[in-house]
Amino acid sequence: MFEFELIATDPVTGARAGRFHTPHGILETPVFAPVGTQATVKALKPADLKAIGATLVLSNTYHLYLRPGDELIRDLGGLHHFMGWDGPILTDSGGFQVFSLSDTRKMDQDGVTFQSHIDGSYHRFTPEKSVAIQENLGADIIMAFDECPPPDDYAYVKESLSRTHPWAERCREAQTRPDQALFGIVQGGVFPELREESARFLMTLDFPGYAIGGLSVGESKPDMYAMLDVLNPILPAEKPRYLMGVGTAEDLINGVMRGIDIFDCVLPTRLARHGAAMVLGGRLNLNNARFATDPEPIDQNCACYTCRNFGRAYLRHLVKANEILGHILLSTHNVHFLINLMTQMRQAIIEGQAGAFAQEILKHY
Repeated sequence: MFEFELIATDPVTGARAGRFHTPHGILETPVFAPVGTQATVKALKPADLKAIGATLVLSNTYHLYLRPGDELIRDLGGLHHFMGWDGPILTDSGGFQVFSLSDTRKMDQDGVTFQSHIDGSYHRFTPEKSVAIQENLGADIIMAFDECPPPDDYAYVKESLSRTHPWAERCREAQTRPDQALFGIVQGGVFPELREESARFLMTLDFPGYAIGGLSVGESKPDMYAMLDVLNPILPAEKPRYLMGVGTAEDLINGVMRGIDIFDCVLPTRLARHGAAMVLGGRLNLNNARFATDPEPIDQNCACYTCRNFGRAYLRHLVKANEILGHILLSTHNVHFLINLMTQMRQAIIEGQAGAFAQEILKHY
């Protein structure tokens, strides 16, 4: 049911082009997944996502558990039917949100008790609970429950692994659905020996894929890339690798060049809601007055619906007027920008041009 096949691998960097077979379709990797936290990618319909070229969407276990409830979603046919998306879906474990959104959490070796950010009610997540919620949601790819520690506190990160690793074992034992691929999450902060320790332990559990967590959470880019360099030769080549929460063009290219297959991030739609368009080299802030009379598209070379039909002056007008269409059009462009970048990167890997393509992109940053 789940099969990962490597189509091409760059002999210098380890950049990979592959296919990951899931119950709801094949993912051509490397792939970027827009984030649909609340079972919706903000401002974009499923049909819009299809038109843009999205193949994978991420939804959030913590948020959907609290509202509307994972059992309700299960009873209404599962997440695919509930949100009207027939392609592959990935859900995270809820661990990051438990640790980032609740200041009153109480953690022990068994799990975490926390307060809802919505109404203050108390809840408890354990590895078994996280897996049960994700099984109710019915995503194709699900995550083991883990702790996301501060990346640069060695003593804390070391202690955290003593919880995260047993939790991964318990998630493996708790899983009952064979139609879901459960990924283990490699932690270890910015410490090479802890990253290697975490990866090697999780590999003994033979997960069908491996996520890399605890990066892009405040550490420097050189530190992030260094941790990927550590893991690239260690993680099994025959399993897909997922770098969690990374969404700039620069980081996607650097990740692919270090063996990463799957990415997700809220960045493209979040930037859109703040009036920013992603372009090579960074972003255009359409709040800027210099775009008020600019008839040009965001990017002359972009084939997205927004760039084919609208100019910067009109988009700035929508942003300044706080019109919903502005969010829609900028989200369309930004998501297309990252998905198209990964499509081009995949083709470059297949053609043996990964290094040259990456160099061409990264010279803008």
